[in-house]
Amino acid sequence: MQSFTFDDSRIRAWVRVDPQPPLGEGPLSGVAFGVKDIFDTAGVPTEWGSPLMAGRIPEVDCPLVRMLRERGGIMVGKTHTTSFAYFDAAPTRNPHDLECTPGGSSSGSAAAVAAGMVPFAIGSQTQGSVLRPASFCGCVGFKPTLGLLPIAGAMPFSPELDTAGLFTPTASAMSALWGKMGLAAEASPAGPMAAFAPVAEVEAPMREAFSRAVERLGAHWIDPPDSFRELAAVVRLIQEVEGGRTHCEIWRRHGTAMGVKLAGLIERGLSTPEETFQAALSQLRQARRDMEAVFRQYPVVLTAAALGAAPRDLSFTGDPRMNAPWTGIGSPAISVPMPVGGALPLGLQIAAAPGQDAALLATAVAVENEWS
Repeated sequence: MQSFTFDDSRIRAWVRVDPQPPLGEGPLSGVAFGVKDIFDTAGVPTEWGSPLMAGRIPEVDCPLVRMLRERGGIMVGKTHTTSFAYFDAAPTRNPHDLECTPGGSSSGSAAAVAAGMVPFAIGSQTQGSVLRPASFCGCVGFKPTLGLLPIAGAMPFSPELDTAGLFTPTASAMSALWGKMGLAAEASPAGPMAAFAPVAEVEAPMREAFSRAVERLGAHWIDPPDSFRELAAVVRLIQEVEGGRTHCEIWRRHGTAMGVKLAGLIERGLSTPEETFQAALSQLRQARRDMEAVFRQYPVVLTAAALGAAPRDLSFTGDPRMNAPWTGIGSPAISVPMPVGGALPLGLQIAAAPGQDAALLATAVAVENEWS
């Protein structure tokens, strides 16, 4: 098996580089990939970004890793995640500026792909943990339809929201990877496109780049449903409650050693009344119904992939509010870098109705070609 050598001393994308041979031959033969350190890997530690899980070595691969290895892929190693895939930062740095965050929680996967260390990597998203790091690092991040990629064998957080995702350097590479994974990749670009106006917190450079992209792509400005406007807060509450229930026993034993920010989430989640949680789930279902109507008229919706460029703060992985609604909806969504010259990367977020993954990928490739 080929050796893998690259200098990770500055970016720190990897927990460990420990190449594992493929389990078969197929369309991914010889293709290297990284795995976020919350996905179980046989015989290779999976420690959830926390010293509390040090020495945790699974006996079998999770289904997603096994599928990639059976198709010939070579797992190079495990990439850094924030502690328990929440907001307590990993040591990874942004390849475009080492003083900037790469985002989270899929910090290492995004940085490794953006730095050219591997052609693709696995990540996960519960609010914005694929799309936001892709925007910050200047690569492509894809969050497929909820449940389309197997999430079994990954550290659980929120059953209603947890989604496996992928990083590649370009949209065309993502489309090709999707096909090699045995998933439908042949489709025509979807349209017409709509665009939701940026929320007030979106920073001026992102607002300007997004407006130029909308104009260039001929998208129609429309107002999102009221239920969609409220969805970031709804998703956050659902994550808090389900995350609190998932990790309460570890929190009771270890408290803030899990991570100060995560411990706060668990406390809030466990103190949330059941009726408040059920009301949030009802709001989520209403937003899904409302967005079905939008997608019937506009198969593709454009939004900014983050509030702005990567913050110059290694302790802060960024705000996921631009991504969380699509996680809640269960829609496929992809972040594609916009033209920014020499500035820090900014991602265009493109979303489609659940199940329209192939059409979304075709649309992302068309958008990428428009930039070139």
